[in-house]
Amino acid sequence: MAQQTLRLILGDQLHHAHSWFAQVNPSVHYVMMETRSETDYTVHHIQKIAAFFTAMRRFADELRSNGHDVIYFKLNDKNNRQAFATNLAEIISRYGITHFEYQHPDEYRLRRLLEAFTETLTITTAVYDSEHFLCTPEAFSDFAKGSKSLLMENFYREMRRKHHILMRNSLPEGGQWNFDSENRKKLPKGHRPPAPLLFDTDVSEVLTDLAQHPITTMGSIDGKHFIWPTTRAESLQLLAFFTRHCLPLFGTFQDAMAPAEWSLYHSRLSFSMNTKMLSPAEVISTAVSEWEARPEDIGLNQLEGFVRQIVGWREYMRGIYWLKMPEFATLNFFNHKTDLPAFYWTGRTKMHCVRDAVQQSLTQAYAHHIQRLMITGNFALLAGIDPDQVDDWYLGIYIDAIEWVEITNTRGMSQFADGGLIGTKPYVSSAAYIDRMSHYCGTCFYDKSKKTGPRACPFNSLYWNFYDRHREKLSKNPRIGMVYSLWDKMTPNDKSAILEQAAHYLEHLDAL
Repeated sequence: MAQQTLRLILGDQLHHAHSWFAQVNPSVHYVMMETRSETDYTVHHIQKIAAFFTAMRRFADELRSNGHDVIYFKLNDKNNRQAFATNLAEIISRYGITHFEYQHPDEYRLRRLLEAFTETLTITTAVYDSEHFLCTPEAFSDFAKGSKSLLMENFYREMRRKHHILMRNSLPEGGQWNFDSENRKKLPKGHRPPAPLLFDTDVSEVLTDLAQHPITTMGSIDGKHFIWPTTRAESLQLLAFFTRHCLPLFGTFQDAMAPAEWSLYHSRLSFSMNTKMLSPAEVISTAVSEWEARPEDIGLNQLEGFVRQIVGWREYMRGIYWLKMPEFATLNFFNHKTDLPAFYWTGRTKMHCVRDAVQQSLTQAYAHHIQRLMITGNFALLAGIDPDQVDDWYLGIYIDAIEWVEITNTRGMSQFADGGLIGTKPYVSSAAYIDRMSHYCGTCFYDKSKKTGPRACPFNSLYWNFYDRHREKLSKNPRIGMVYSLWDKMTPNDKSAILEQAAHYLEHLDAL
């Protein structure tokens, strides 16, 4: 009798081109499962769960149509034990499996879970690469050992050279590596970005299954008209739409924020990439090909800004994750302990920028990187929110949030809880930056120009309070010297008033 092999496919391993699927073998059985262990480890946005389960079901259907044998556990199946280990043990016994295989999970908890599970087995096992990323954890570890610092820019340049992306021999295309200084424009008044490409998928079957379980979720969903891509074909459509209609101004306005403009020029490809329906290599190749075909329409700064997000930040964050976990998940450099304000779950706040970012997140399960970093993340850091709670919120609310990319951006880049491993300084700002990059402040209840008083923008006093409170830890940072110089030039009365204002706001966070 032929060896019976069981291969596990996780919900973020929907990689059509993986070598596993190159040949059909009747002795190879694939298993996919929807489990409560995955819906319940944090409070997820309802769209996030619906997107993953729908994409998984459609991927399983495609594998079956290609001749592969797929065992699929829907959430409501009577024989679903609602956890990977128990389901796998049952299948191995029932099907007479003699060999078990899985791809390396991208999350630490799942990698440890599967390692522990395989140690209990008496059959042979094997582990495979997911064949998705451009840099392996081992290669990143080598980079870290050979570098004086872990700056993303150094890693980004090495990746550009290694994969020959936007290079002219040994030199960067255009004579410079980074065009970030050209990509900080505010959206002009009256400027309308292209209407986003939205899909129209009926996910009501998944929602019906979810309703049979006491699963706590957040956000809203239109089950009859789900807008996110849940197949590779739809993901390719979104990629083509982005490179054709959004890439020409992506870089220029990548940091811009505007009410009612939730998509702007962003690609919104992160869910498709993080589930591996699209690969980073093909996304970059498609964007570069579009730029080569339309150099008169797409400036190099537009393309380089996009490439940097993928080959730079995305790969870098994964490298940091595997280099520093599990300790990274416990870091709290400032010892922040304040609870997350209620308006992060409702959007009910008088701060226009925070209200817009949170309400958009609850409605779309999405916010772009500056909304996450400089609005919700900025406020959380200024308010001294416990990074554990910030992590949980970001991990749950965004459709693209998987721990390897979420926690490094949140605990590291956004909350500076790692003490500067990822970011060279805390990413905090007063109202001045928010006004410079957005159209929120002009219609806000609070006054962007005031530091004190009943309608003073909370970001202003909390900004100075943050630096005053953490002076011992931050004053020697060479990128922050100017901040303390300005603070020290203020009169004692002005500083006292600002700190009193901040203390009042911190005592009444839920009322802001």
